[in-house]
Parts: sequence; C-alpha cells; structure tokens
Amino acid sequence: MGDGGAGRFAPSPSGDLHLGNLRTALLAWLFARSTGRAFLMRVEDLDRVRPGAEERQLADLAAIGLDWDGEVVHQSQRLPGYAAALDTLVAAGRTYECFCTRREIQEAATAPHGPDGHYPGTCRDLTDEQRQAKRDSGRPPAIRLRADVTDFTVDDLLHGRYTGLVDDVVLRRGDGVPAYNLAVVVDDAAQGVDQVVRGDDLLGSAPRQAYLASLLGLPVPVYAHVPLALNSGGARLAKRDGAVTLADQADLGRDRDTVRGILAASLGLAAPGEAPSTAELLHRFDPASLPRVPWVFVGA
Repeated sequence: MGDGGAGRFAPSPSGDLHLGNLRTALLAWLFARSTGRAFLMRVEDLDRVRPGAEERQLADLAAIGLDWDGEVVHQSQRLPGYAAALDTLVAAGRTYECFCTRREIQEAATAPHGPDGHYPGTCRDLTDEQRQAKRDSGRPPAIRLRADVTDFTVDDLLHGRYTGLVDDVVLRRGDGVPAYNLAVVVDDAAQGVDQVVRGDDLLGSAPRQAYLASLLGLPVPVYAHVPLALNSGGARLAKRDGAVTLADQADLGRDRDTVRGILAASLGLAAPGEAPSTAELLHRFDPASLPRVPWVFVGA
C-alpha cells in the first residue's frame, strides 16, 4: 500500500471533459487508489473559466464512478501561497522581469539557435537602464525564473528516468496572474500530492516543475505520464472530433456504465462490450500492463 501521500486530477474549467480527459482521470484514480493514496480534485481556474463547466466536469467524473477525498480545491482561492513562493524566489535572486510579448518570444524561439518553444533569455541580462526604459514604455513585466541548469531528470513510472530541458519559465504573467508551472508545484506540495498522473503531452514540463520544486525546497512527486487519446487523424482528441463527451455519448444511447467500459477496454482492463465497476477495475489494475501507445478513438 501507499505511504499516506495523494494523487490528484486537476482539470481546467474551460469546457466539458472529453473521453480522453475522462480516461486520464480514471487512470489517476486507479493509480492513487491502488497504492493506498488519497485522491484529490483540484480545479485549475486561474485562466479560462466557462460558467457551468466545473459543475459539469465534476458531475461527469462522478458519473463514471470516480470519488475523491475532501473538498474540491480551487487555485483562484490559493493566491497567497503562490505569492509567498514567488517572494522566496525573488529574495533568493532567482527571478527577473521579462518584457517580451508572446510574438517576440515565438519569433526568437524559432530562430536556428533556440530549442523549439524555449525562452531564449532575451530579458535575462538587461541593464538597469534598459529595464527602466521598458517599464517606462508601459509594458507590464512578467516574472521569470533565472534557471541555473539547462536540464533536469525526473522519475516516471511509465517512461523511467527522463531528462528534459529547463528554461527560464514564467512564474507570474504580465497581468499579475500566477503561471501554471508555479501554481502546480506549490499546490502539489501543499496538498501532499506525491504521485502525478497526467497525459504524456505534459512529460516535457515535468523537469521544469521538478527543478522549480527543488529550488523551493519542496518534494518532487513521482510521475506517470500516460498515453493520450487521439482522433482518427492521429491528432489529440478534442471537442471538435464529434461525440466525445459523456453527454454526446448519452445522445448516442451509451449510458455512463457503457462509456466506462469503453474507457476500460482502451486500457486493457475490460473486454469489448463489458462494463465493469470502478471497484472491479481497481482489482484488475496493473500499471505494468498498461498500453504504452495512444488510444485512437474513432467516434460513433
């Protein structure tokens, strides 16, 4: 059994969950429950929030048989914790102001010398005069981490030891909103989350987050980055791919148990047409036998 830690699922309330999201949530629940951990629900509502989305998301998660421990945590209620962590990094000299627009960053990052999508350090070594001139222009600065490594290694239950690039990630955006990478690190530590199960599209962000945790003196969780759900064209499943939400499936005559069975079959935990309960899935669950390739959902 586990060591008293916790796993979690942390959706952004920007719309309804699709089957790929529900599948990842089911996996996060199975990983946590099978190791004796608590399972926590955190709503990442610092950015895009669509009215009613959170309520529908939580209802859909419960409908497929997932339960969670304690109250649902909202990032929008945790701003003081992010500010305190940022203050710690600022005081340690590990930050700098960045005045770049998104377009400037994209153009610099696609230059031949820069790794794709990584911040090239444009504002890292501005002089005091240059910084003041940028401030005087009226552009509010973001706060970036002054990283002193270029890569970091994490342990992943499915990928093994993984070393990925670390750059000067944004900690607070120019509009004053805490950035995702800072918030997720602070929240996981504050909630006792020591197991992070999420889509493998986020594997590349794990080294940055683990490095940031280490700078803050926070424990680094064990990761499990699971294969995504893709559409028939090989792209990541999205709402535009047709009947991909629980409500869509209900319109096709598939009830919640049937959908759970479809998700379970995609993980090798059920035969086609079978609809085992979450308790039965927990009994069958073995991380070592999980598929290591994406699930292609062909729709109705």
